[in-house]
Amino acid sequence: MQDAALRLKTFAEQLLGTPLPVRVRAWDGSEAGPPGAPVLVVHNRRALRRLLWKPGELGLARGWVAGDLDVDGDLYEALGLMAGLIWERDDDARGTWDTLRDPEARAAVRGLFKLAGPFMPPPPPREEMRQHGRLHLHTRRSDKRAVSHHYDVGNDFYELVLGPSMVYSCAYWETPDGTLEDAQRDKLELVARKLGLRPGQRLLDVGCGWGSMAIHAAREYGVSVVGITLSGEQAAYARKRIAEEGLTDRIEIRVQDYRDVVDGPFDAISSIGMAEHVGSARYLEYAKSLYALLKPGGRLLNHQIARRPQDDESSYAVDEFIDAYVFPDGELQPAGTTVGLLEQAGFEVRDLESIREHYALTLRRWVANLEANWPAAVKLTSFGRARVWRLYMAASALSFERNRIGVNQILAVRSPESGTSGMPLRARTWG
Repeated sequence: MQDAALRLKTFAEQLLGTPLPVRVRAWDGSEAGPPGAPVLVVHNRRALRRLLWKPGELGLARGWVAGDLDVDGDLYEALGLMAGLIWERDDDARGTWDTLRDPEARAAVRGLFKLAGPFMPPPPPREEMRQHGRLHLHTRRSDKRAVSHHYDVGNDFYELVLGPSMVYSCAYWETPDGTLEDAQRDKLELVARKLGLRPGQRLLDVGCGWGSMAIHAAREYGVSVVGITLSGEQAAYARKRIAEEGLTDRIEIRVQDYRDVVDGPFDAISSIGMAEHVGSARYLEYAKSLYALLKPGGRLLNHQIARRPQDDESSYAVDEFIDAYVFPDGELQPAGTTVGLLEQAGFEVRDLESIREHYALTLRRWVANLEANWPAAVKLTSFGRARVWRLYMAASALSFERNRIGVNQILAVRSPESGTSGMPLRARTWG
């Protein structure tokens, strides 16, 4: 009798204490759940074993990356419906196990174990980065390892996802139906104008990626640029682009940690999508390092993802899926915390612009690019890696849309003792 889906749905609802908002299709072909809803496909019993031995987000992620779990229907709709069960419950695996005090929940777990079969779970997918504790985060060695995990997966793969701009951060949209390339160009232009770049200046681009900001600044504003990254693949790609643009006399790309830059001062610093990798324990050190590298009157443009503040900040935990598969050791902090630390480092913060909705638009375009080039993306990386990127970008788009996370451009100045900041009298008339 084909009834695995109904049993799964019943056990899950008993355990969660709420109806499942999606339909379930099991390995035996059976289905159960609301008609017309997106379908959560449980391809095999391995998916259950993964979840039972690692309850919560990480178990689901392992099932998704391995292909044991899938979605039939609109991925955004499915994730939106399941968000309240996964990302917005404000609990973790310990909270799940706490429910076992309820006899009905214990019975549901026993039923799931019986349905899963008498086997141990398979090992995690090879795309998962093994963590070795969080006591020594953000050393030079661990940062390089984490950056390599995320960025050294093939420049050709990133070309498929990011498009010709090769900019891996939030674009700046004039209209939602504009092109990704125009929006990314407008973002680079916005950064350059906020920094007040002028010919002859020196710009430090921290976390320079594939060189897009460096090229824009040198070509359009006549500045000299030092770009630093910990990714060897990014550096090689950026140098090739720079040579093709004829800008090798103005741009130097280094594989270098920000802590090892000693050839300041610079007139301006751009930090675009870099600070999320720094870590809360190192953030003040990061801010002080950038402050020391700036000339008096020099500007910093810090473009950074932020999370909502919590009542108890000590309870903040890094997202398990993101930590294991996407940005190992990455940490988010509230915008107010970032502003406070920049000020503590000596900066005068002059402007904060939230562009949260812009990142949702950007991520949806990246997902569309990935889906349109799916066979090539899988060939260039792996089946599991392509699935990691599809899930994390789609889920992140929803998080930005729902104001669970945001992204801000913070403009700060190393104001001299005289107090003359060099900023325009009217805000947002950059120059």
